[in-house]
Amino acid sequence: MNKPGPLTAKPLSALLGNAINDAFAKQGFASRELVTRWADIVGANVAMHSEPLKIQWPRPVENQPQEPATLVLRVEGPMALEIQHTSDVIIERVNRFFGWNAVGRIALRQAPLSRRPVKKVKKGPDAAAVAKIEASLGSVEDQDLRAALARLGASIKRK
Repeated sequence: MNKPGPLTAKPLSALLGNAINDAFAKQGFASRELVTRWADIVGANVAMHSEPLKIQWPRPVENQPQEPATLVLRVEGPMALEIQHTSDVIIERVNRFFGWNAVGRIALRQAPLSRRPVKKVKKGPDAAAVAKIEASLGSVEDQDLRAALARLGASIKRK
């Protein structure tokens, strides 16, 4: 009887990569990098208030050069005007990312962005409280353990 080999976990991107690529292809994206690297492409200020929805490619006409596509962006309300004014820069950066003149114009859709919730960074315990609790832990000889217990105690008392 043969024993099964060791089980190894596969990355989620390897399992879902093709399904995600198909979903992006239905929205006109050749790959998902335009969406996933949006902040790197257009800059943090523009990416904070916009996100690409889809690329609309015009139908090819026989014996005519291919027309550039329209990039549809979801934009937060008041920033739409600012992004509209910088659309030439955005088009230039997107085309530089693609390596050819893929996008010729931008269409804006005003709607709330689908953002991930920002995790709050918790502050560490107050240094004075840690020192006070550490002074009360005289029976603990290990310095690292004493410091860890003092931080834990100050964190618990803070709540």
